[in-house]
Amino acid sequence: MSKFILKWGILATGGIAETFARDLWPNPETRDVKDVEHKVVAAASSSSKSRAEDFLKEVRGVEGAKAYGSYKELANDPNVDIIYVATPHSHHYQNVRLCLEAGKNVLCEKAFTTNAKQLEELIKIAKEKKLFLMEAVWTRYFPLSIQVREWITSGKIGPVYRTFADLSMAMPPEDTFKDNHRMVNPALAGGALLDLGIYSLTWIFQTLYTTQKKPQAPSLLTAVRKYRTGIDEQTTMLLNFPREDGGEAHGIATTSFRVDGDPDGKASAGPSIRIQGAKGEIQVFHPAFRPTKTKLILKDGTVEEKDWDFPGPGKGSGWKNGFGGTFQEEGEGQGMYWEADECAYALRDGRKEGKYESLEESLVIMRTMDEVRKQGGVKFPDKIETTDYPVDLN
Repeated sequence: MSKFILKWGILATGGIAETFARDLWPNPETRDVKDVEHKVVAAASSSSKSRAEDFLKEVRGVEGAKAYGSYKELANDPNVDIIYVATPHSHHYQNVRLCLEAGKNVLCEKAFTTNAKQLEELIKIAKEKKLFLMEAVWTRYFPLSIQVREWITSGKIGPVYRTFADLSMAMPPEDTFKDNHRMVNPALAGGALLDLGIYSLTWIFQTLYTTQKKPQAPSLLTAVRKYRTGIDEQTTMLLNFPREDGGEAHGIATTSFRVDGDPDGKASAGPSIRIQGAKGEIQVFHPAFRPTKTKLILKDGTVEEKDWDFPGPGKGSGWKNGFGGTFQEEGEGQGMYWEADECAYALRDGRKEGKYESLEESLVIMRTMDEVRKQGGVKFPDKIETTDYPVDLN
């Protein structure tokens, strides 16, 4: 049987777009995926065609790919099967809608949009046009995450009553970012919540919501420390999830620009995620977005530690991938290819959403973050909160 080849267009040319595009190059068979392949056939920059050309020069295996100086040209390219949207959160609604209106399937970086109303509109359009739409929460598609969820649903640690999840990175904003940087700029939907805290929420939801047969949205209490630009620099969330069999389970999600979840870089501070059940707990170690170690601890004395690999072409390949100016070991994947594989399988099989995070769950999480911002008094400009289309955000 021939392999299904998914042809990608990359919308935006920043760091995360380059990381994703690089991760599409290794042969999927290096991660034991034998029936799908990926090909980058086009990329677009909103600033210039030359910027898109420079981007493609940095990515291996994209010979013949087209470069565009506008997102509209990319959306209208008939050779593109799916578009990966890698712009700031503030621009997701406008950019994803452009692609959907043009009849393109979309994988959109997290956070999906700036608010739930925008996501509701995108889901409506995708369903009307029978298009695939998925949030790029890559962590959900790691073998590590799949195993953690299986431990929960199989009853390995018994009924789960509580999950702690943190993603905090010490980067004092006044010393690290200018006020117009996307991380702290309200006009770009900045703040710890949408950039880091969504990973904390990912672990809360995939352990207390996704694993339930009939999941119910949580109630919420929030504490927010704000930065001078008006964004959140530190946020703590207490989520109360109703259980199918009565009672509740608690999720405690934290995120911060002020403190570090792994101060010495050696996991001396312990796990960033603790999933606690009646029979024991599952520990997942920093960083929450790309963990490489788990520890299963049971009441019967069982302790199982495991290190998780990120396959790739291996040493001697001359290929590296990473993000934020750091790279993994030569030949080791970043791990974004697993969510890309999910897109390929979905489009091959006719599915219109992700297997491990439905559009409905993305919407529940988006509503949760809306409520966090409401309770914390964090507001973004109307132009990035609106569902009007099109709106020029440049």
